[in-house]
Amino acid sequence: MSRLPAEWEHQSGVQLTWPHPDTAWEALDQVLECYVEIASTILRYEPLMIVTRDIEECKRDIAEISARKGIEIDVEAIRFYECPLNDTWARDHGGISVYGEDGQKYLYDFVFNGWGLKFGSDLDNQITKNIFFQNAFQDDVLCVDMRPYVLEGGSIDSDGCGTMLTTTECLCSVNRNEYLSQEEINDELCGAFGLERILWLDHGTIIGDDTDSHVDILARFCSPDTIAYMQCTDPEDPHYEPLAAMEKQLRGFKTLDGKPYNLIPLPLPEPLYLDDYRLPASYANFLIINGAVLLPGAGSPLDEVARERLQAAFPDRDVIVIDCRALLSGHGSLHCITMQFPEGFLR
Repeated sequence: MSRLPAEWEHQSGVQLTWPHPDTAWEALDQVLECYVEIASTILRYEPLMIVTRDIEECKRDIAEISARKGIEIDVEAIRFYECPLNDTWARDHGGISVYGEDGQKYLYDFVFNGWGLKFGSDLDNQITKNIFFQNAFQDDVLCVDMRPYVLEGGSIDSDGCGTMLTTTECLCSVNRNEYLSQEEINDELCGAFGLERILWLDHGTIIGDDTDSHVDILARFCSPDTIAYMQCTDPEDPHYEPLAAMEKQLRGFKTLDGKPYNLIPLPLPEPLYLDDYRLPASYANFLIINGAVLLPGAGSPLDEVARERLQAAFPDRDVIVIDCRALLSGHGSLHCITMQFPEGFLR
């Protein structure tokens, strides 16, 4: 029986896929500054792998920005891999790490089709195999081709103990796996990941999201019995009803031993806009790494409210706010641009 580890388990490193001028980012200079700060922070706690279309171009970006912004970063500690790419959302084109029952290490390479054929993805769909054959992973890691199944890493969250959290809006959407019923999708995922069950969220949305409600902007496991989730307390906000319905469903979920989950509400960030388009800011898009939790800041006093609430959930880790407003122009944030690999996977 395979097992999908939880994000809080010990990691061998994190992947970033580096932006370049042909990727669809507004204010690329600010986006790159954010990437350098995230890279620097990750390196304080664990190894970092960067996938880029041009290693020398990437190193120049890091050197110039770190010098200008006074960011300490050891470029020599980074592992770089070069390949063509469409975009930079490592969470969704990255391989998903799974342990076998006898300690085998499997890297699942699902189809990435641009969030249901919304955006070009022909190059990004090849990244995992490309870096696998460049020996980015340990010799005993087996890359498993999961075609034709479409799955993005941001659409699922694991407690490491046999329970997965996901959303019906995403996994049952058209242009992903519409040839399968929800029950068939449930069975496929349980078989692939060794799950005892899947908790399906039928409600919840963040305005500006292109992913059809990835769970990593809505609700996240913090431990096998704790879930942090987005909460809206303003009845006039369009998020209020869908997030209230999601909260009600979360309150009805039980752990495998029949107890209610400890629920940690995270505030909805104050509205941020690109022109007249509301951006999909979410404090649920945090990244758990060895010894720390990286929280996407929105430049608001609510950043500290979210940080304090997550600190209570992760008392043994540093909870660090990183201003990620620049990333929202690409309709994603901190968790979306990263992919962690558990112990024993990265070379």
